[in-house]
Amino acid sequence: MISHIDHIVLTVTDIERSVAFYQRVLHMEPVTFAAGRRALRFGMQKINLQTLGQETRNRAGVGSGDLCLITQWKLEDVIAHLQAKQVEIVEGPVTKSGAMGAITSVYFNDPDLNLIEVSVYSQ
Repeated sequence: MISHIDHIVLTVTDIERSVAFYQRVLHMEPVTFAAGRRALRFGMQKINLQTLGQETRNRAGVGSGDLCLITQWKLEDVIAHLQAKQVEIVEGPVTKSGAMGAITSVYFNDPDLNLIEVSVYSQ
């Protein structure tokens, strides 16, 4: 029935600060849509951003996101990039279970303390 995720939504305190972080740290493309809404595009997906209370149909909270993003980079290069961008790694590299098998991951937080996991599939 379901083939893939089109987008997810993160609740943040400052949308432009989040746009800048994801663009700088994860090389995501900032986009504007639907009368000024902001999002970050990568591959064939995007992360929409909202502030607390902006969307009344959900019970989102700031910092409640927990994302796993797959990279084609070597994990050593990801770690070096995060260090160069002064992003603190809170865990990893560690082996975890991804949707399609074993992954090796590093974890860090975005400015609102959403947990971001960047992973590579084991060869």
